[in-house]
Amino acid sequence: MYTIKKSLGQHFLKDAPTLEKIMDVLAVHPFTNLLEVGPGAGALTQYLIKLQDINFKAVELDDEKIAYLKNKYPVLSDKIIAADFLETAIPFEEPFTVIGNFPYNISTQILFKIIDWKDQVPVVIGMFQKEVAQRAASGPGSKVYGVLSALIQAFYDVEYLFDVAPECFNPPPKVMSGVIRLTRRKTPLEVKSDRAYKVLVKAAFNQRRKTLRNALKAQFSTEVLQDEIFNKRAEALSIEEFAALTFRMTS
Repeated sequence: MYTIKKSLGQHFLKDAPTLEKIMDVLAVHPFTNLLEVGPGAGALTQYLIKLQDINFKAVELDDEKIAYLKNKYPVLSDKIIAADFLETAIPFEEPFTVIGNFPYNISTQILFKIIDWKDQVPVVIGMFQKEVAQRAASGPGSKVYGVLSALIQAFYDVEYLFDVAPECFNPPPKVMSGVIRLTRRKTPLEVKSDRAYKVLVKAAFNQRRKTLRNALKAQFSTEVLQDEIFNKRAEALSIEEFAALTFRMTS
């Protein structure tokens, strides 16, 4: 047996039809290496370890769950990385797919960590709080389009796949959940640098109610700020427009 720890944001998926839908999504893009983040009590893991010719690893912070998983599924004895995912070193030398029912309390940070690994992670399939999933997938003009949307979509195409109701979990969360798929962009976004793009996007959305001219005074010369694009607010700009602006930044 095991306990469920609220401090770790644990809500374990228990609904078989939902698990099967996730496995169907996983099967769309071929892979050899697979990393599961937060296997918990193994609801999804039990399907993943049955995949043929796949090099599988899982990252789990909770010692109790690690002992439970190794006891129930002996094949996992040398496949679990006992660590905080946010502090984990890249687990494979070759490209790998990431999958998981991500702990909601760190789900945004998980996405930012995956951005750091983008060159080796072509596909991500994740369960998130619905609000976070929608933010990741939203486009310009949406009320939820923001820093997360613009940073993730610079490197990945994001698809919102389906809702998952609270009763599909133990214990049921107080919010709806959603599954999204990230597929690395075939054509990289042309930016001055990843750092410049991140600085620009964060500065623009940090004062999203202001026009870009007022929000981005520190990033552009007075002359450049006269351009009409700076009459807009951050949520009106596409990632391509943000990318183009990086080449006009002063630093």
